[in-house]
Amino acid sequence: MTEPKAAAAQIAKPSVVIYTDGACKGNPGPGGWGAWLSAGGHEKEMCGGEANTTNNRMELTAVIEALASLKRSCQIVIYTDSEYVRKGMTEWIAGWQRRGWKTADGKPVKNVELWQRLDALRKLHQVEWRWVKGHAGDPGNERADALANKGAASVGR
Repeated sequence: MTEPKAAAAQIAKPSVVIYTDGACKGNPGPGGWGAWLSAGGHEKEMCGGEANTTNNRMELTAVIEALASLKRSCQIVIYTDSEYVRKGMTEWIAGWQRRGWKTADGKPVKNVELWQRLDALRKLHQVEWRWVKGHAGDPGNERADALANKGAASVGR
């Protein structure tokens, strides 16, 4: 018979803190996304960019790329300065799905393919969504912002 502590240790999910941000030089324009992940004393920085995109697409992409990089199911706290992302995942997505990916006024949801990918990825984990004020000195947010700007710079103008 397995000891209760040993069994609990086997099923405990790793805890991960993720800070994400998106940046766009023009909207649309060259954009970047950044994510900083921290778990068990380990850190990972990620960034990328697209030549012609929007800030909202980059905010979503940052979270998608961070979640997609995880190799197993985790307990996650995501910090974002994007109310679009946070409210989309905590308030709006259920209604969009119920209405066949339409907004309350019957229009197609913008960035639907990204929302659907994010929804699928978050179901693999336990995710808590937290909003953080951008450009207000939060170290994790500042780090994610710098990564997003690095990603935007990588695609040029």
